[in-house]
Amino acid sequence: MELFDGHAHLAAPEFAHDLGEVLARAEDAGVRGVVAVGETLADAERNLALAGRYPLVRPAAGLYPTILDPGAAAAMEAFIRREAPRLTAIGEVGLDRWKVKTEAEWGLQAEIFGRFVRLAVELDLPLNIHSRSAGRHALALLQGQGARRVLMHAFDGKASTALAGVRAGYYFSVPPSIVRSPQKQKLVRGLPLEALILETDAPVLGPDPSVRNEPAGVAIVCREIARLKGVPAEEVARATTANALRLFSRAFAPEDSRRRS
Repeated sequence: MELFDGHAHLAAPEFAHDLGEVLARAEDAGVRGVVAVGETLADAERNLALAGRYPLVRPAAGLYPTILDPGAAAAMEAFIRREAPRLTAIGEVGLDRWKVKTEAEWGLQAEIFGRFVRLAVELDLPLNIHSRSAGRHALALLQGQGARRVLMHAFDGKASTALAGVRAGYYFSVPPSIVRSPQKQKLVRGLPLEALILETDAPVLGPDPSVRNEPAGVAIVCREIARLKGVPAEEVARATTANALRLFSRAFAPEDSRRRS
């Protein structure tokens, strides 16, 4: 089976000493690409460096939604514009109403998020979206700004809310924590396979929260989605990897696209 990890934090310090081994295990599990998202400018620079060293890494650049700093947003926008040909996606970016609590902060957060959405539309780059406790608000902003290529990472809302995104052509990625999350299980049951992508959010959101999560963990997600939907794991792998190909077209070599056309 060929698998794809749509959202992982490979620049995280948890992987500083053994990333090569981590990615080798991912390849052994059938993973053919990992979108390395970032939270800061340092992460973005690190992701590009990792992509130059490891063929499995597909670099992204973004500003974490709790960083409410217009200056940092401007610096990240400049970086993305400069490095756009080398980037697979803009992310992670989005909204967070779990940590950010006040109306004034929500307004600033939405302003920064909107800036990245408009940039993604302009550059035709996919968006890798964080929407913790803010799924409905994030989907409304994305649709209002005309976003077309969107991955809603680890969506924590209801399937009924997510369906508005499905109708807009957005994808929803699911982490290995699905094995212990009734919310994620309900989400997967309520969404079509054509809207799902696998992710790990490594090093977090693993099946055991006390153990470091790795990109190889997408195999766990694949099996759990198959169980929940009553279909073979091979069918889930084919569908979710095809979904990733459609969304993250830059993440695949030209020969992959020809082979799947």
